[in-house]
Amino acid sequence: MKAHDYEAHRTHNVYYPFAGREEWELAKFLSDNLNQGQITRFLKLLWVQSEARKAPAYTSAQQMFTFMDALPKGPKWRCTTIHTEGYITAHPVHLIWHDALEVTRHIFGNPVFANDMEFDPYEIKVNGEREYGEWMSCSRAHDIQDQLPPGATIVPIVLASDKTPVTRQSGGLEMHPMFLTTANIRSDIRMKATAHAWSCIVYMPISQFVCHPDFCSLLQARVWHRCVDIVCENLKITAATGTSMVDPSGHLRYTFTPLALHQLCQDVDPWKVQQFQEEAKALFLSGVQLPFWRDWHFSDPALFLAPDILHTLHKFFFDHIFKWCKEVLGADELDSHFRRQHKRIGTRHFAHGVSHVQQMTGREHRDIQHTIVATIAGIADVDFICAIPQSPTFTLASLGEFHRFKGAIINAEARRGTSSPIEHFEIPKLELLTSFARAIPNLGAPIQFTSETSERMLITHCKSPFVRTSHQRASFTQQIVRLLDWEDTARQFDLYALLRSKTLSLNNLIDNEFEEVIDIDPVFGWVVRVSPQDISCFHSPRPIRNHFLKGLLSEDSTVAFHVTVATDLADKPANFLVQLYRLPNFPNQLRSFIKFVNGSESHFQNRLLKVWYKFCLQLHSDLRPRLVMPSQQVQAYPPSEAYPLGNCDVMLLRTQNDEQVVVAQVRMVFTLSTRGSALPPKLAEPLIYVQLFEVISRPQEDPAVMMYHVRRRVETGPDGTVARVGMIVPLVDVTHAVELIPEYGERVNRNVTAATSLELYDTFYLNSFSDKEWYHSLHADFW
Repeated sequence: MKAHDYEAHRTHNVYYPFAGREEWELAKFLSDNLNQGQITRFLKLLWVQSEARKAPAYTSAQQMFTFMDALPKGPKWRCTTIHTEGYITAHPVHLIWHDALEVTRHIFGNPVFANDMEFDPYEIKVNGEREYGEWMSCSRAHDIQDQLPPGATIVPIVLASDKTPVTRQSGGLEMHPMFLTTANIRSDIRMKATAHAWSCIVYMPISQFVCHPDFCSLLQARVWHRCVDIVCENLKITAATGTSMVDPSGHLRYTFTPLALHQLCQDVDPWKVQQFQEEAKALFLSGVQLPFWRDWHFSDPALFLAPDILHTLHKFFFDHIFKWCKEVLGADELDSHFRRQHKRIGTRHFAHGVSHVQQMTGREHRDIQHTIVATIAGIADVDFICAIPQSPTFTLASLGEFHRFKGAIINAEARRGTSSPIEHFEIPKLELLTSFARAIPNLGAPIQFTSETSERMLITHCKSPFVRTSHQRASFTQQIVRLLDWEDTARQFDLYALLRSKTLSLNNLIDNEFEEVIDIDPVFGWVVRVSPQDISCFHSPRPIRNHFLKGLLSEDSTVAFHVTVATDLADKPANFLVQLYRLPNFPNQLRSFIKFVNGSESHFQNRLLKVWYKFCLQLHSDLRPRLVMPSQQVQAYPPSEAYPLGNCDVMLLRTQNDEQVVVAQVRMVFTLSTRGSALPPKLAEPLIYVQLFEVISRPQEDPAVMMYHVRRRVETGPDGTVARVGMIVPLVDVTHAVELIPEYGERVNRNVTAATSLELYDTFYLNSFSDKEWYHSLHADFW
């Protein structure tokens, strides 16, 4: 941006050609929320032009956008007419595109990603076995690096493309964008659409040929490959010969941009479309004689076509496994199980069941998959359960487990057609699962290539901006391109203006990033630390609060806790809380705890109590120890009309034996009142009253479910009454918030609801699959 034509004018006015920050922010707001006609009408209002206030220098939408066009920009958009000799199209074919190499330079050199880039291949070995994660950890990265000159850097190109309708019910308008990023950027950043690690490089023309319908799709495919050829021409040259690029830290690197290599042999004239198409189909080919990767060095479609988790794994689960479970349990019984699961903050609860859902988001797919195993346990046959969790995994060994137990699916008649059971597993998506085991060594973890990101970008780059266009077929794509260009310009200029006004260097600030990082947009995270008063200028997801900076910490500092300054209940006697929470053993437990901490003659026995209804727990990622995870809210509400038995979550407690699992339900979060004499440190900290569970069986003892099986821990009093075992422990003894799923038995208890399921059932499964961090922790620490 410092090389821009108007840089000299910005020495005195950072926001030139705008009069100042106020005028710039008004222009940005108008362009983000109104169309051009609405902007012009707004600027004509007497309120805007009143002499009582300084009117903007621009008086119309056209003039305002002229000002915005004078701001520094990224890669330029181009328009090329595609000629289809010998074939007529209903409308002219216009290709609107970026030079993919310019976009790659722009992304690769963005200093925002300085701490999130990888430049050299590496290997990860855990217990002697190789682990694959980022693209740079895969075998393909090493193979390509070995063929490059010494000191060269790989800039692996990642492309995503899809077609989407932008009109509803009528109009029939579609768009077919292609997005680009580089695999140098760490996948957890790259996968977030809000991190802006992807750029749209082209809007493919959707050509309508005037010809026999049998040939339309083939001709459209050929036009698509021709367009990719144009857009990626310089990338192909760079893949073969290399070029110099500036990395985020300002260092010059000799780079190559690989994708793969493939050739299509031809024995028939490709423009004799009918004959060529017949020959291609006989060879199971599409009929495109010039695929875009044919002259792209290091290019092989058997390697660069990554298997997609969303449309392969999640859809396989929804189209098949989920239906098998509905057949075995019955739709009503399955819905009853999901409706009665305890509601945890941050977890999707299916209050209306799941059997009626016809279409799901990737998030909803995962939420059902997290609980499906424990949900069907106790009803389905053991071998059927063994087949279910093993089928959507990525290794050939786990697929072998599925094939070993799949007979149980046939025996249960769970796989059915429209009128009768199906006794085979000729399922294309099941066959595609084998590609994951082959792709992981060559591409790394498949989660980084999920199409959920590109599906989101179809909304941000097509559907949302389309609403602000004139909806005219001939020009709506050009209008969208201009809107996106302004948005991208505004986002970059906001960061530039902030740096320039505070005389800061983004490179130095990013390099000096804190040791602990939080999982948010890199730009927004930097602004939060450096200039929090300017947060409103940047659009980003809600930031994650780092409780490790000011919250309570566990003894080993691995867990942070947060409670509000103001308590929900203040200065209440223990007997009042006994009645409110219905915990008759609480006073005895409190006296025992105070006696243990401060001696039998302690004068703190009658001290009033302050109570919280919830607290927050925060952990570091087990997979990336420097990453601070979002906090989890743990509830401990007393009985109420909505929750007649209370609303209390479950967690794990720290023990002397780190491998021992102690599961407990928190019933009350409290502390002794500070009124009166000073409290000793162990009585001044927040405490929790919990009721314990005991382990019935460990995962290894139940190979079908592979989860801890627990039940309420009770004790029998002298008078024969049975009571739950409770105890008081410091809040900082909590290690994890966990999920318990009731063991429903053959038929669910219809008197139970989601509000009472944790209280009315006695035995539960400790869900191993509630999230990937907990799954890893459980296997690493308690397996």
